[in-house]
Amino acid sequence: MPPGIRRPASPSARTASWDEVTVAPVVLVTGSELLLAERAVDRLIAQARTAEPSLEVTRIEAAGYQPGQLRVATSPSLFDEARVVVVEGLQSATEVALAEVAAQLLEPSEDVVLILQHGGGVRGKKTLDAIRAAGAVLVQCDPIKRDADKVAFAAAELARAGRKAEPAALRALVEACGNDLRDLAAACSQLVADTSGRVTAEMVSQYHGGRVEATGFRVADAAVDGRSGDAVALLRHALATGSDPVPVVAALAAKLRTLAKVAAARGRGIDPVRDLGLAPWQVDRARKDLVGWTPEALAEAISAVAQADAEVKGAGRDPVFAVERAVLRVAAAAS
Repeated sequence: MPPGIRRPASPSARTASWDEVTVAPVVLVTGSELLLAERAVDRLIAQARTAEPSLEVTRIEAAGYQPGQLRVATSPSLFDEARVVVVEGLQSATEVALAEVAAQLLEPSEDVVLILQHGGGVRGKKTLDAIRAAGAVLVQCDPIKRDADKVAFAAAELARAGRKAEPAALRALVEACGNDLRDLAAACSQLVADTSGRVTAEMVSQYHGGRVEATGFRVADAAVDGRSGDAVALLRHALATGSDPVPVVAALAAKLRTLAKVAAARGRGIDPVRDLGLAPWQVDRARKDLVGWTPEALAEAISAVAQADAEVKGAGRDPVFAVERAVLRVAAAAS
C-alpha cells in the first residue's frame, strides 16, 4: 500500500468531527447536513491526494447503482495506484448497492480508501450496522440548529481564513443567513474576499443589510423593546421582500423563549450558558431586554405568539394579519 493513505482499522468504530477526520480504510459520513458531509469527504480526498498526487477518485451514486460497480472500482490495480472510492447517498441506495457495500467490507481492497455517505433515516440500517462493526471511522454531520452553534460555525469559518469578528458581527451574520448553513458559509467567504481586518457589524450590514434588517429576528427585537412602530415597519418590509410569516413567528417565539429561560434562571443557581445551552451574548441581551418586563407580561406575549403560530400554520385565514397582530401584542406587553 502506498504510504500515507491507509491506517490499520481499529477493532471498533471511532468517531471524528467533519473538520478533524483523517484518512482511514473505511469512513462512514452520516447525517442530513449535506454541506458538512461534503466537506468531510473533500477533506479526506485532499489528505489522500497530498500523500499520493496520482490518486484516483471514483464517485458512485447509490440511488442509480449498477450491479458490480463497487467491485470494479475496488478491484486490484495493475500499477497499485492509491484510490479513493466514494459511495454517495446510501439513504437512497438500491438493495444491490447495500448488499455489495456489505460484501466489500468482508474483503477490503488494500489500496482503496472507502468513503460511505448516508444522509440519515432508517434505510440501509443493516448495512450501516455492518459498516460500524467493521471498524469504520464515523463522521456525524447533523444539522446545526442552535444559534450558539451557528455563531461558533461562523467564527470558525472566518478563523480558517485567518480572520476574527466582533460578536455583534457574528450575530448579524447568523440573523441574516443562519437558517441555511450554505448561505452562512457563503456569506463568510464573501466577507473574507471583499474586506480586510476584523469583521465588524458594519461590514455585515454593508453586504447583508437588507437581509439583516428585514429578518424576523429584527422584528422580534423591536417588538420585545416595545417599539411597535419599528416592529410593524420591519415586518411589512420583510413580508414585501419575500419573507414568510412562519419564520417571523418562529423568531418571535425563539426570542421570548430565551427571555423566559433567562428569567426563570434568576435566583435559582442555574447558569443559562452551561445549563440551558444559550450563548453568552444571548444571555446578556436577554437580561437587558427583561428590564421592565413582568412575568404576567411575558406570559401574555408568549400566549399571543402561540396563537399566531397556530394561525400561520393553517388554523387562521390570514397569516399576515395574524403575525402583525402578534407583533403588536408583544410590543404592547413590553410597554
